Amino acid sequence: MQIQSSAPPTPPTSPLNWVQKNLFSTWYNSILTLVCLAVIVWGLSSFISWVVSTAQWEIVGANLRLFFVGRFPHELYWRVWTALGLILSLAGICWGYIVRKSPLFSRTILFGLGALIAAILLLPIELSARLWILAIAIISIVGYAAGRKLPPNISPWLTAAWGLVFIVNLWLIGGGLGLTSVPTNVWSGLLLTLLTAICGIVLSFPFGVVRAFSILYIEVVRGLPLIGILFLAQVMLPLFLPPYLRNLDRVLRAIAGLVLFSAAYLAENIRGGLQAIPRGQFEAAKALGLSPPLVVLLIVLPQALKAVIPAIVGQFIGLLKDTSLLSLFGLLELTGISRSILAQPQFLGRYAEVYLFIGLLYWLFCYGMSTASRYLERKLNVS
Repeated sequence: MQIQSSAPPTPPTSPLNWVQKNLFSTWYNSILTLVCLAVIVWGLSSFISWVVSTAQWEIVGANLRLFFVGRFPHELYWRVWTALGLILSLAGICWGYIVRKSPLFSRTILFGLGALIAAILLLPIELSARLWILAIAIISIVGYAAGRKLPPNISPWLTAAWGLVFIVNLWLIGGGLGLTSVPTNVWSGLLLTLLTAICGIVLSFPFGVVRAFSILYIEVVRGLPLIGILFLAQVMLPLFLPPYLRNLDRVLRAIAGLVLFSAAYLAENIRGGLQAIPRGQFEAAKALGLSPPLVVLLIVLPQALKAVIPAIVGQFIGLLKDTSLLSLFGLLELTGISRSILAQPQFLGRYAEVYLFIGLLYWLFCYGMSTASRYLERKLNVS
């Protein structure tokens, strides 16, 4: 009889024992801990005192509309609200579908409801905006409840629905086909930041997955800095185009630069995921009679994408933050519109309040993507 050896059980550690072992284990460790605590308390108290009593937050309230939608026409705000409603309602359906076996009201749902109530009550916005937020919240909750009732094999249709919503939202924001066109030079603020980031994420997938494109991008584009690619797209590209294309839209050129840059890194991430797939998966799929394209699309690629979810989401977070470089080329995304607000005579010198606010907006979206990624990893059992 063979007896397997195992490590001795580790006794449970109480918080007091952990503090004593890691923070007050020696006399110099204790002094260092006390000094660090004093510095942290002093810094936090000074920051909170500045936030509560010194900071002039009226700059944020007075320019909240500029931060979010920039110079988008006020009479066409209903399009932005409708686009947001489509996104959040579909997100509610997908979230309900993903957590359909979990309790109805989880901590995430309760936190979201609390944030929604706080936004309706505390944000310095007009009554119509409050009603829009309330209506979108109700639709999202209904979508969440409906998503919990969907059958398990509906996921391909949900993916197609996201593609349809993407196209419809571009139509709503840009106009055309029966709607008044909105020129891209008035797309600004958070609207332009999210639009360029989402377009860069979505459009970089075909270039990052197709092998012929992947080799070109990895070898050529990946060695260039993003600001250099954006400079080429905004300044140099019109010099090489025929005369009838030299007035190509600046937002389209910015999206093209972001797509070229993101696709190179996405291709490398996906290549790492493909190398992690055992060779037996290919052989088993071929033994079932699947053609090479079906082997890749149905068997290999889903497993590869599942394996590199953390790397892909990390890249998307970086791309969202990299959209701030567009302000160097005169595009008034979130950082650019902040500079315009700071140029107003009544708000000169209020840098701290403005940049703290836009930093909070960036953090909210990045943290949201990171949280969704971790949940998806747990749901898919990504090791």
